Amino acid sequence: MRIGIDGYNLAMPHGTGVATYGAALAGVLARMGHRVEGVFGLDIGRRPETRELLFFDRFGHGHRLNGGQITWRVGSSTALNHLPRKLNPVPITDHIDRRGFGYRMPAFDALWSSPLLFETAYARFRHLGRFLTVSMPDPPAVMHWTYPVPVRMAGARNIYTIHDLVPLKLPHTTLDDKGYYHRLVSRCIRDADHICTVSEASRADILSLFDVAPDKVTNTYQSSPVPDDITAASAELDLAIVRDMFGLKPQGFYLFFGALDPKKNIARIVDAYLTSQSRAPLVIVGARDWGMDAGTRFLGDDGKVYGRKVGERIIRLEYLPRTTLFRLIRAAKAVLFPSLYEGFGLPALEAIELGTPVISSNLSSLPEVVGEAGLLVDPYKTHEIAAAIRRIDEEPELSTRLRAAGPVQAAKFSEAAYRERLAGMYGRMGLPG
Repeated sequence: MRIGIDGYNLAMPHGTGVATYGAALAGVLARMGHRVEGVFGLDIGRRPETRELLFFDRFGHGHRLNGGQITWRVGSSTALNHLPRKLNPVPITDHIDRRGFGYRMPAFDALWSSPLLFETAYARFRHLGRFLTVSMPDPPAVMHWTYPVPVRMAGARNIYTIHDLVPLKLPHTTLDDKGYYHRLVSRCIRDADHICTVSEASRADILSLFDVAPDKVTNTYQSSPVPDDITAASAELDLAIVRDMFGLKPQGFYLFFGALDPKKNIARIVDAYLTSQSRAPLVIVGARDWGMDAGTRFLGDDGKVYGRKVGERIIRLEYLPRTTLFRLIRAAKAVLFPSLYEGFGLPALEAIELGTPVISSNLSSLPEVVGEAGLLVDPYKTHEIAAAIRRIDEEPELSTRLRAAGPVQAAKFSEAAYRERLAGMYGRMGLPG
Protein backbone atom coordinates (compact mmCIF):
# COMPACT_ATOMS: atom_id res chain seq x y z
CA MET A 1 0.00 0.00 0.00
CA ARG A 2 0.83 3.68 -0.13
CA ILE A 3 0.66 5.01 3.43
CA GLY A 4 0.94 8.65 4.47
CA ILE A 5 2.63 9.61 7.75
CA ASP A 6 2.29 13.14 9.11
CA GLY A 7 5.40 15.12 9.96
CA TYR A 8 3.86 17.36 12.63
CA ASN A 9 6.15 16.15 15.43
CA LEU A 10 9.06 15.21 13.16
CA ALA A 11 9.41 18.90 12.27
CA MET A 12 9.71 19.97 15.91
CA PRO A 13 13.12 21.17 17.12
CA HIS A 14 15.04 18.53 19.12
CA GLY A 15 12.35 15.91 18.47
CA THR A 16 9.66 14.51 20.75
CA GLY A 17 8.52 11.09 21.88
CA VAL A 18 5.85 11.23 19.18
CA ALA A 19 8.54 12.10 16.63
CA THR A 20 10.40 8.94 17.65
CA TYR A 21 7.14 7.03 17.24
CA GLY A 22 6.52 8.51 13.78
CA ALA A 23 10.06 7.83 12.58
CA ALA A 24 9.94 4.23 13.83
CA LEU A 25 6.50 3.69 12.27
CA ALA A 26 7.66 5.04 8.90
CA GLY A 27 10.75 2.82 8.93
CA VAL A 28 8.85 -0.32 9.87
CA LEU A 29 6.15 0.26 7.24
CA ALA A 30 8.82 0.74 4.58
CA ARG A 31 10.51 -2.51 5.57
CA MET A 32 7.10 -4.22 5.38
CA GLY A 33 7.08 -3.29 1.69
CA HIS A 34 4.71 -0.31 1.82
CA ARG A 35 5.38 2.98 0.04
CA VAL A 36 5.58 5.60 2.80
CA GLU A 37 4.94 9.28 2.11
CA GLY A 38 5.50 12.19 4.51
CA VAL A 39 2.88 14.94 4.93
CA PHE A 40 4.22 18.20 6.38
CA GLY A 41 3.07 21.73 7.10
CA LEU A 42 6.21 23.61 6.03
CA ASP A 43 6.22 26.59 3.70
CA ILE A 44 8.00 25.37 0.58
CA GLY A 45 7.18 28.38 -1.60
CA ARG A 46 5.58 28.47 -5.00
CA ARG A 47 8.53 27.64 -7.22
CA PRO A 48 8.90 23.89 -7.79
CA GLU A 49 12.64 24.26 -8.38
CA THR A 50 13.26 25.52 -4.81
CA ARG A 51 10.74 23.42 -2.88
CA GLU A 52 13.24 20.83 -1.74
CA LEU A 53 15.69 23.54 -0.68
CA LEU A 54 13.08 25.42 1.38
CA PHE A 55 11.67 22.22 2.89
CA PHE A 56 14.99 21.19 4.41
CA ASP A 57 15.81 24.77 5.38
CA ARG A 58 12.62 24.93 7.47
CA PHE A 59 12.55 21.34 8.71
CA GLY A 60 13.18 21.18 12.45
CA HIS A 61 12.06 24.74 13.21
CA GLY A 62 8.68 23.66 14.58
CA HIS A 63 5.35 25.45 14.22
CA ARG A 64 5.41 29.16 14.79
CA LEU A 65 1.91 30.63 14.86
CA ASN A 66 -0.95 29.99 17.30
CA GLY A 67 -4.65 29.91 16.50
CA GLY A 68 -5.24 33.60 17.16
CA GLN A 69 -2.38 34.63 14.89
CA ILE A 70 -3.66 32.32 12.17
CA THR A 71 -7.13 33.87 12.31
CA TRP A 72 -5.54 37.31 12.01
CA ARG A 73 -3.33 36.15 9.14
CA VAL A 74 -6.19 34.80 7.02
CA GLY A 75 -8.66 37.50 7.99
CA SER A 76 -11.68 35.81 9.56
CA SER A 77 -13.45 32.59 10.48
CA THR A 78 -15.15 32.76 7.09
CA ALA A 79 -11.76 32.66 5.45
CA LEU A 80 -10.80 29.71 7.63
CA ASN A 81 -13.89 27.89 6.38
CA HIS A 82 -12.99 28.35 2.71
CA LEU A 83 -9.23 27.96 2.70
CA PRO A 84 -8.10 25.55 -0.04
CA ARG A 85 -5.73 23.00 1.38
CA LYS A 86 -3.93 21.19 -1.37
CA LEU A 87 -0.66 19.42 -0.67
CA ASN A 88 2.22 20.12 -3.02
CA PRO A 89 4.95 17.62 -3.87
CA VAL A 90 8.49 18.17 -2.61
CA PRO A 91 11.14 16.80 -4.98
CA ILE A 92 13.51 14.25 -3.48
CA THR A 93 16.90 14.48 -5.13
CA ASP A 94 20.51 13.94 -4.15
CA HIS A 95 21.15 17.70 -4.09
CA ILE A 96 20.53 18.01 -0.34
CA ASP A 97 22.75 16.17 2.15
CA ARG A 98 20.16 14.84 4.60
CA ARG A 99 22.47 12.79 6.80
CA GLY A 100 22.55 15.42 9.53
CA PHE A 101 18.85 14.95 10.26
CA GLY A 102 19.40 11.37 11.39
CA TYR A 103 16.37 9.39 12.52
CA ARG A 104 14.19 12.53 12.50
CA MET A 105 13.93 12.35 8.71
CA PRO A 106 12.90 8.84 7.65
CA ALA A 107 13.62 7.72 4.10
CA PHE A 108 10.19 8.70 2.74
CA ASP A 109 9.32 7.62 -0.77
CA ALA A 110 7.64 10.98 -1.36
CA LEU A 111 7.22 14.27 0.50
CA TRP A 112 4.19 16.57 0.49
CA SER A 113 3.72 19.90 2.23
CA SER A 114 1.37 22.83 2.62
CA PRO A 115 2.30 25.99 4.54
CA LEU A 116 0.86 26.36 8.05
CA LEU A 117 -1.17 23.18 7.55
CA PHE A 118 -1.39 22.19 11.20
CA GLU A 119 -1.61 25.71 12.61
CA THR A 120 -4.50 26.48 10.27
CA ALA A 121 -6.20 23.19 11.10
CA TYR A 122 -6.02 23.85 14.84
CA ALA A 123 -7.38 27.40 14.40
CA ARG A 124 -10.18 26.15 12.15
CA PHE A 125 -11.21 23.47 14.62
CA ARG A 126 -11.11 25.94 17.52
CA HIS A 127 -13.31 28.50 15.74
CA LEU A 128 -15.55 26.29 13.60
CA GLY A 129 -15.42 22.85 15.22
CA ARG A 130 -14.52 21.24 11.89
CA PHE A 131 -11.56 19.23 10.67
CA LEU A 132 -9.51 20.56 7.79
CA THR A 133 -9.65 18.29 4.74
CA VAL A 134 -6.46 18.09 2.70
CA SER A 135 -6.18 16.71 -0.80
CA MET A 136 -3.50 15.48 -3.13
CA PRO A 137 -3.45 13.80 -6.53
CA ASP A 138 -4.02 10.05 -6.23
CA PRO A 139 -4.16 9.93 -2.40
CA PRO A 140 -2.63 7.03 -0.47
CA ALA A 141 -4.75 4.10 0.69
CA VAL A 142 -4.05 5.04 4.35
CA MET A 143 -3.24 8.34 6.03
CA HIS A 144 -1.80 7.61 9.48
CA TRP A 145 -1.85 10.68 11.69
CA THR A 146 0.63 9.99 14.50
CA TYR A 147 -1.07 12.40 16.92
CA PRO A 148 -4.61 13.76 17.37
CA VAL A 149 -4.67 16.54 14.77
CA PRO A 150 -7.84 18.10 13.30
CA VAL A 151 -6.96 17.10 9.74
CA ARG A 152 -8.20 14.38 7.44
CA MET A 153 -7.00 13.23 4.03
CA ALA A 154 -9.61 13.11 1.27
CA GLY A 155 -9.79 9.74 -0.48
CA ALA A 156 -7.76 7.86 2.17
CA ARG A 157 -8.57 5.72 5.16
CA ASN A 158 -7.68 7.99 8.09
CA ILE A 159 -6.06 6.43 11.18
CA TYR A 160 -5.26 8.51 14.27
CA THR A 161 -2.86 7.41 16.99
CA ILE A 162 -3.95 8.44 20.47
CA HIS A 163 -0.93 7.79 22.67
CA ASP A 164 -2.57 8.60 25.98
CA LEU A 165 -5.27 10.68 27.62
CA VAL A 166 -3.04 12.46 30.14
CA PRO A 167 -4.80 15.85 29.79
CA LEU A 168 -8.04 14.13 30.79
CA LYS A 169 -6.62 11.73 33.40
CA LEU A 170 -4.19 14.17 35.06
CA PRO A 171 -5.47 17.58 33.96
CA HIS A 172 -3.30 19.41 36.49
CA THR A 173 -0.10 18.16 34.84
CA THR A 174 -0.49 19.67 31.36
CA LEU A 175 -0.95 23.10 29.79
CA ASP A 176 -3.54 21.86 27.28
CA ASP A 177 -6.89 23.55 26.91
CA LYS A 178 -8.82 20.62 28.35
CA GLY A 179 -12.16 21.43 26.73
CA TYR A 180 -10.53 21.82 23.33
CA TYR A 181 -8.54 18.61 23.79
CA HIS A 182 -11.67 16.64 24.75
CA ARG A 183 -13.52 17.93 21.68
CA LEU A 184 -10.55 17.11 19.45
CA VAL A 185 -10.13 13.54 20.69
CA SER A 186 -13.91 13.00 20.55
CA ARG A 187 -13.98 14.08 16.91
CA CYS A 188 -10.93 11.98 16.03
CA ILE A 189 -12.64 8.94 17.52
CA ARG A 190 -15.96 9.69 15.83
CA ASP A 191 -14.66 10.41 12.34
CA ALA A 192 -11.61 8.14 12.13
CA ASP A 193 -11.66 4.99 10.08
CA HIS A 194 -9.64 3.50 12.94
CA ILE A 195 -7.92 4.48 16.18
CA CYS A 196 -4.44 3.21 16.96
CA THR A 197 -2.96 3.30 20.44
CA VAL A 198 0.22 2.08 22.07
CA SER A 199 -0.68 0.10 25.21
CA GLU A 200 -3.50 -1.86 26.78
CA ALA A 201 -3.69 0.81 29.49
CA SER A 202 -4.31 3.55 26.92
CA ARG A 203 -6.80 1.40 25.03
CA ALA A 204 -8.73 0.81 28.26
CA ASP A 205 -8.78 4.56 28.95
CA ILE A 206 -10.10 5.33 25.46
CA LEU A 207 -12.86 2.74 25.76
CA SER A 208 -13.74 3.95 29.25
CA LEU A 209 -13.86 7.69 28.57
CA PHE A 210 -15.37 7.71 25.08
CA ASP A 211 -18.27 6.05 23.31
CA VAL A 212 -16.40 3.91 20.81
CA ALA A 213 -16.74 0.34 19.61
CA PRO A 214 -13.91 -1.86 20.94
CA ASP A 215 -13.11 -3.20 17.46
CA LYS A 216 -12.37 0.35 16.27
CA VAL A 217 -9.41 0.72 18.67
CA THR A 218 -6.24 -1.34 18.22
CA ASN A 219 -3.22 -1.47 20.49
CA THR A 220 -0.15 -2.00 18.32
CA TYR A 221 2.36 -1.08 21.04
CA GLN A 222 5.43 0.47 19.40
CA SER A 223 9.13 -0.05 18.90
CA SER A 224 12.16 2.17 19.38
CA PRO A 225 15.12 1.08 17.32
CA VAL A 226 18.51 1.46 18.95
CA PRO A 227 20.66 3.85 16.84
CA ASP A 228 22.98 2.13 14.40
CA ASP A 229 26.00 3.80 16.01
CA ILE A 230 25.13 2.02 19.26
CA THR A 231 24.37 -1.41 17.82
CA ALA A 232 27.61 -1.29 15.82
CA ALA A 233 29.71 -0.21 18.82
CA SER A 234 30.83 -2.41 21.68
CA ALA A 235 29.55 -1.67 25.15
CA GLU A 236 33.14 -1.06 26.21
CA LEU A 237 33.54 1.70 23.62
CA ASP A 238 30.32 3.41 24.70
CA LEU A 239 31.33 3.25 28.37
CA ALA A 240 34.71 4.77 27.52
CA ILE A 241 33.06 7.60 25.56
CA VAL A 242 30.74 8.39 28.48
CA ARG A 243 33.68 8.41 30.88
CA ASP A 244 35.72 10.69 28.64
CA MET A 245 32.86 13.07 27.71
CA PHE A 246 31.15 13.45 31.07
CA GLY A 247 33.59 12.09 33.65
CA LEU A 248 31.04 9.48 34.71
CA LYS A 249 32.01 6.05 35.98
CA PRO A 250 30.37 3.21 34.01
CA GLN A 251 27.40 1.83 35.95
CA GLY A 252 28.25 4.40 38.59
CA PHE A 253 25.40 6.89 38.12
CA TYR A 254 21.62 7.04 37.97
CA LEU A 255 19.92 8.59 34.95
CA PHE A 256 16.67 10.41 34.32
CA PHE A 257 15.91 11.63 30.81
CA GLY A 258 12.83 13.13 29.28
CA ALA A 259 10.70 16.25 29.10
CA LEU A 260 10.57 18.20 32.34
CA ASP A 261 6.80 18.12 32.72
CA PRO A 262 4.94 17.36 35.96
CA LYS A 263 3.88 13.83 35.08
CA LYS A 264 7.52 12.78 34.90
CA ASN A 265 7.61 13.15 38.70
CA ILE A 266 11.03 14.79 38.78
CA ALA A 267 10.53 16.39 42.22
CA ARG A 268 9.89 13.03 43.90
CA ILE A 269 12.75 11.48 41.94
CA VAL A 270 15.18 14.04 43.34
CA ASP A 271 13.71 13.79 46.83
CA ALA A 272 14.01 10.00 46.75
CA TYR A 273 17.53 10.12 45.40
CA LEU A 274 18.69 12.48 48.17
CA THR A 275 16.87 10.41 50.78
CA SER A 276 18.54 7.22 49.58
CA GLN A 277 21.99 8.67 50.40
CA SER A 278 23.37 6.99 47.29
CA ARG A 279 26.96 7.91 46.47
CA ALA A 280 26.34 7.48 42.75
CA PRO A 281 25.48 10.82 41.13
CA LEU A 282 22.10 11.47 39.54
CA VAL A 283 22.26 12.71 35.94
CA ILE A 284 19.19 14.60 34.71
CA VAL A 285 18.86 15.07 30.96
CA GLY A 286 15.98 17.49 30.51
CA ALA A 287 15.20 17.59 26.83
CA ARG A 288 12.31 20.04 27.01
CA ASP A 289 10.61 22.17 29.65
CA TRP A 290 6.90 22.64 28.99
CA GLY A 291 6.87 25.85 31.00
CA MET A 292 5.24 24.24 34.04
CA ASP A 293 8.02 24.77 36.53
CA ALA A 294 6.16 23.69 39.67
CA GLY A 295 7.95 20.37 39.58
CA THR A 296 11.39 21.72 38.77
CA ARG A 297 11.74 25.14 40.43
CA PHE A 298 13.31 23.45 43.47
CA LEU A 299 16.23 22.49 41.23
CA GLY A 300 18.31 25.61 40.75
CA ASP A 301 20.83 26.34 38.02
CA ASP A 302 23.37 27.12 40.74
CA GLY A 303 23.64 23.48 41.83
CA LYS A 304 21.32 23.94 44.79
CA VAL A 305 18.29 21.82 45.65
CA TYR A 306 15.73 23.67 47.77
CA GLY A 307 18.47 26.28 48.18
CA ARG A 308 20.96 23.79 49.62
CA LYS A 309 24.21 22.87 47.92
CA VAL A 310 24.41 19.19 47.01
CA GLY A 311 27.91 19.30 45.54
CA GLU A 312 28.32 17.17 42.43
CA ARG A 313 25.67 14.63 43.35
CA ILE A 314 23.14 15.98 40.82
CA ILE A 315 24.32 16.73 37.28
CA ARG A 316 22.04 18.52 34.82
CA LEU A 317 22.46 18.14 31.08
CA GLU A 318 20.39 19.72 28.35
CA TYR A 319 19.32 18.22 25.03
CA LEU A 320 21.66 15.51 23.80
CA PRO A 321 21.92 13.89 20.36
CA ARG A 322 20.11 10.57 20.31
CA THR A 323 23.30 8.50 19.98
CA THR A 324 24.94 10.27 22.92
CA LEU A 325 21.83 9.78 25.03
CA PHE A 326 21.80 6.05 24.27
CA ARG A 327 25.42 5.81 25.35
CA LEU A 328 24.47 7.37 28.69
CA ILE A 329 21.58 4.91 29.04
CA ARG A 330 23.86 1.95 28.39
CA ALA A 331 26.40 3.23 30.94
CA ALA A 332 23.94 4.00 33.74
CA LYS A 333 23.55 2.00 36.94
CA ALA A 334 19.78 2.36 36.45
CA VAL A 335 17.28 4.63 34.74
CA LEU A 336 14.83 6.36 37.08
CA PHE A 337 11.41 6.57 35.44
CA PRO A 338 8.66 6.43 38.11
CA SER A 339 6.32 8.53 35.97
CA LEU A 340 2.84 9.38 37.20
CA TYR A 341 1.32 8.36 33.88
CA GLU A 342 2.51 7.12 30.49
CA GLY A 343 0.72 6.01 27.36
CA PHE A 344 3.69 3.77 26.63
CA GLY A 345 6.95 4.95 28.22
CA LEU A 346 9.69 5.02 25.59
CA PRO A 347 12.48 5.78 28.11
CA ALA A 348 11.68 2.53 29.93
CA LEU A 349 11.82 0.51 26.70
CA GLU A 350 15.02 2.20 25.56
CA ALA A 351 16.67 1.36 28.88
CA ILE A 352 15.74 -2.32 28.93
CA GLU A 353 16.72 -2.70 25.26
CA LEU A 354 20.26 -1.89 26.37
CA GLY A 355 20.08 -4.08 29.47
CA THR A 356 19.91 -1.17 31.93
CA PRO A 357 17.65 -1.71 34.97
CA VAL A 358 14.67 0.62 35.40
CA ILE A 359 13.06 1.92 38.56
CA SER A 360 9.61 2.58 37.21
CA SER A 361 5.99 3.15 38.10
CA ASN A 362 3.36 0.52 38.85
CA LEU A 363 0.72 2.69 37.15
CA SER A 364 -0.65 3.11 33.62
CA SER A 365 1.28 1.34 30.85
CA LEU A 366 4.64 0.99 32.55
CA PRO A 367 4.13 -2.49 34.06
CA GLU A 368 3.36 -3.70 30.51
CA VAL A 369 6.60 -2.28 29.18
CA VAL A 370 8.99 -2.98 32.06
CA GLY A 371 7.81 -6.45 33.07
CA GLU A 372 10.52 -8.27 35.07
CA ALA A 373 13.29 -5.95 33.85
CA GLY A 374 12.83 -3.32 36.54
CA LEU A 375 11.57 -2.45 40.00
CA LEU A 376 8.00 -1.12 40.04
CA VAL A 377 7.06 1.38 42.73
CA ASP A 378 4.16 3.62 43.67
CA PRO A 379 5.30 6.88 42.04
CA TYR A 380 3.49 8.95 44.67
CA LYS A 381 5.49 7.40 47.50
CA THR A 382 8.96 8.89 47.71
CA HIS A 383 10.12 6.30 50.24
CA GLU A 384 9.37 3.48 47.77
CA ILE A 385 11.49 5.14 45.08
CA ALA A 386 14.30 5.69 47.61
CA ALA A 387 14.11 2.05 48.76
CA ALA A 388 14.42 0.87 45.15
CA ILE A 389 17.52 3.03 44.67
CA ARG A 390 19.08 1.53 47.81
CA ARG A 391 18.33 -1.98 46.52
CA ILE A 392 20.15 -1.26 43.26
CA ASP A 393 23.09 0.12 45.26
CA GLU A 394 23.24 -2.71 47.77
CA GLU A 395 22.18 -5.85 45.86
CA PRO A 396 24.54 -6.49 42.93
CA GLU A 397 22.83 -9.79 42.19
CA LEU A 398 19.54 -7.90 41.70
CA SER A 399 21.14 -5.59 39.14
CA THR A 400 22.61 -8.60 37.33
CA ARG A 401 19.20 -10.26 37.17
CA LEU A 402 17.48 -7.11 35.92
CA ARG A 403 20.13 -6.53 33.26
CA ALA A 404 19.65 -10.07 31.96
CA ALA A 405 15.85 -9.66 31.94
CA GLY A 406 15.95 -6.43 29.92
CA PRO A 407 16.56 -7.73 26.39
CA VAL A 408 14.11 -10.61 27.00
CA GLN A 409 11.34 -8.17 27.93
CA ALA A 410 12.29 -5.76 25.14
CA ALA A 411 11.85 -8.56 22.59
CA LYS A 412 8.09 -8.23 23.13
CA PHE A 413 8.38 -4.86 21.42
CA SER A 414 10.71 -5.92 18.63
CA GLU A 415 10.24 -4.82 15.06
CA ALA A 416 8.95 -8.28 14.14
CA ALA A 417 6.26 -8.05 16.82
CA TYR A 418 5.40 -4.50 15.76
CA ARG A 419 5.05 -5.55 12.12
CA GLU A 420 2.65 -8.31 13.10
CA ARG A 421 0.47 -5.95 15.14
CA LEU A 422 0.38 -3.32 12.38
CA ALA A 423 -0.53 -5.94 9.79
CA GLY A 424 -3.28 -7.18 12.10
CA MET A 425 -4.71 -3.67 12.44
CA TYR A 426 -4.79 -3.16 8.67
CA GLY A 427 -6.32 -6.60 8.25
CA ARG A 428 -9.16 -5.73 10.63
CA MET A 429 -9.81 -2.68 8.44
CA GLY A 430 -10.04 -4.88 5.33
CA LEU A 431 -6.67 -3.63 4.04
CA PRO A 432 -3.65 -5.67 2.96
CA GLY A 433 -1.07 -5.98 5.74
